[in-house]
Amino acid sequence: QQCMSAPFSVWSVEVCIFERSWGAMATRKDWTPEECLALTSPTEGYLCPLSANAYGIEFLEFRIREMEGERRELYNVKKPEDAPSEPIVDVPPELEDQYRLIQYTFPTEFLKAKTIGTSLVFAVGAKEVPSFRMIERHYFRGKLLKSFDFTLGFCMPNSKNTWEVIYTLPALDPEMEKAMIEAPFESKSDSFYFVGNKMVMHNKAEYRYEDIE
Repeated sequence: QQCMSAPFSVWSVEVCIFERSWGAMATRKDWTPEECLALTSPTEGYLCPLSANAYGIEFLEFRIREMEGERRELYNVKKPEDAPSEPIVDVPPELEDQYRLIQYTFPTEFLKAKTIGTSLVFAVGAKEVPSFRMIERHYFRGKLLKSFDFTLGFCMPNSKNTWEVIYTLPALDPEMEKAMIEAPFESKSDSFYFVGNKMVMHNKAEYRYEDIE
């Protein structure tokens, strides 16, 4: 287990990266966007290898902010200046999962938000990206809560890009909020990234919500 405190955040948001064994689903190749949109529960493994990122897409910075009220920044993590400049694609299989599962801790008031905005800064390698699509599926205790589907246009080779996204969040009743607070990391998501219809990245996240001073 590797943990770090995310910099530049209003709250001290803990990010933990864990190992996870490959599941049966991970053996299948070439999952399509339509198949991912039809999933009704979190995948048991990863649906593409790290080496599927043939376009050298590298995430550099990620921010989450409120779109209502005080419009506070909820989360900000940036790639360290001394980190490798190239995406990691050739790690041993027993280490590969450490780069793909993240655990977040957010304040409980996050569950009451109606909309949030995110900003993703990423770099592209030597090949142009005709279109970049993200499908994100959110679950609680295996039940689908919300699905998001966003597409960014053309990205030039060797470019640095910023992707701004607005999320409309599902309304949660008090009982659901209470259950999610009392069940840390049973809130999960799968994020699938496609160039055209080719999956190039698949990441997972798990969430807990607690009062943070």
